[in-house]
Amino acid sequence: MGLLLWVTVGFIVIGFIVLVSMKKGMERKVALIIESKESMESKQISAKHVVWWIVGATVWGLVSIFLVVQSFSVYM
Repeated sequence: MGLLLWVTVGFIVIGFIVLVSMKKGMERKVALIIESKESMESKQISAKHVVWWIVGATVWGLVSIFLVVQSFSVYM
């Protein structure tokens, strides 16, 4: 198997593991943001980390799709 296939599989598997491991923390942060918005507390909880997690997941997905398409075009 070629290097492109190994890079593709590794990128997808490692990225999926990272996203799944961070999912629970992001759910807690979203719950805190929703709770603080409803209670109108003076301290503000930033949603920046959640937004960057979503951006990262989107970029990971797009790069994964590109790598899979490239793998099919090279190996087919």
